[in-house]
Amino acid sequence: MTQGSAMPISDPATLLRTLFDRAVAVADPMLCVPQALGPKPEGRVLVVGAGKASARMAEAVESAWGPCEGLVITRYGYARPCQGIEIVEAAHPVPDQAGLQATARLLDLLAGLGQGDRVLALISGGASALMVQPAGDITLAEKARINADLLASGAPIDAMNRVRKHLSRVKGGQLAAAAYPAEMEALIISDVPGDDPAFIASGPTVGDETTPQQARAILERWGVSLPASAEAVLNGATGVLRPGDPRLSRVTNRVIAAPSQSLEAAAEVGRGAGCQVRILGDALEGEARELAADHARLALESRSDRPVLLLSGGECTVTRRGDGVGGPNAEYALALALALDGAGGVHAIACDTDGVDGAAEVAGAMVGPDTLERARAAGIDAAQALTRNDAHTFFAGIGGQVVTGPTLTNVNDFRAVLVLP
Repeated sequence: MTQGSAMPISDPATLLRTLFDRAVAVADPMLCVPQALGPKPEGRVLVVGAGKASARMAEAVESAWGPCEGLVITRYGYARPCQGIEIVEAAHPVPDQAGLQATARLLDLLAGLGQGDRVLALISGGASALMVQPAGDITLAEKARINADLLASGAPIDAMNRVRKHLSRVKGGQLAAAAYPAEMEALIISDVPGDDPAFIASGPTVGDETTPQQARAILERWGVSLPASAEAVLNGATGVLRPGDPRLSRVTNRVIAAPSQSLEAAAEVGRGAGCQVRILGDALEGEARELAADHARLALESRSDRPVLLLSGGECTVTRRGDGVGGPNAEYALALALALDGAGGVHAIACDTDGVDGAAEVAGAMVGPDTLERARAAGIDAAQALTRNDAHTFFAGIGGQVVTGPTLTNVNDFRAVLVLP
């Protein structure tokens, strides 16, 4: 389906999936990275990076520059063929030994650089877990537990990243400091509300104003306990760089793909299909089920004599209360279905553009007027599934999952609610 082409709204599921696919396609690093690159600089150029999109970004760099020296860390299953850049796969969202060892090697590469050298840093969402080097005496197991507890706490992503910075040797500008005095350019694909490079992947090339005491306050606010090793780190001065640190003076940060671009691309498809489009924002946050309730009310209030398309992005959170298998997009979709209660003519899709919703290998889910009816016919209790945070199991049981496999990019969550006349 070409951008902006018309299609009958008699097939709402196909339209919704086309919207999501278009949002992902415009954020493909093979499109946005070459547009951001100039000619390959003279002298030594080292390519480093981490994130779910980083291997695809490395592939795009070599498609423009030819074989390059470097090392990039991506999620298991997200590797791409490169000519010279080494691609290492590691665990996400909870870090593992492979990520720890690869990050140590990456830092060793940077340590040998001088003022005449250049670094191209390829950064995308997911790097907070993939590029791991705990501060102080924190062990990998302790860092993984803190990360898992933060993910289950319901804390917003910017709060989690503030904590991650102060417990790391690589985040909060410390990657740039490791390369100094070499010149560094960071190409960044945003997966955070607001597209602030300081929060994307916990800002490895960007300084931060926060303090260890503020990180501790976040942990207390969200009920996350710390081992003694992490307490010791936050009781002292961490390695996070302040924005004016001289070691950041040779760094340029550029956001080359963002959620707003993907939403607008989807909006063009919607308009071409005859929809009245409303973009609710690309930085919506909050509990997935609460946002879903708001969007259900808005959808029911939006009926008109034309199809209405409500688009939004951002990053919802889930406070884990049950023992189910879920993620923020699937939980949003399930809560939306319950709030709509079978309302006629309302269809929706909610997916993560990286193809992974939470820890499940599922992008998200689709709902329609018959979602709850299909669940009842299958003997599945939708309300109980929501209580247990078991949205992925729910949608698997009724054939409502959206499974893409690795999309090789990451511009946050994508939600579309289609309200037919």
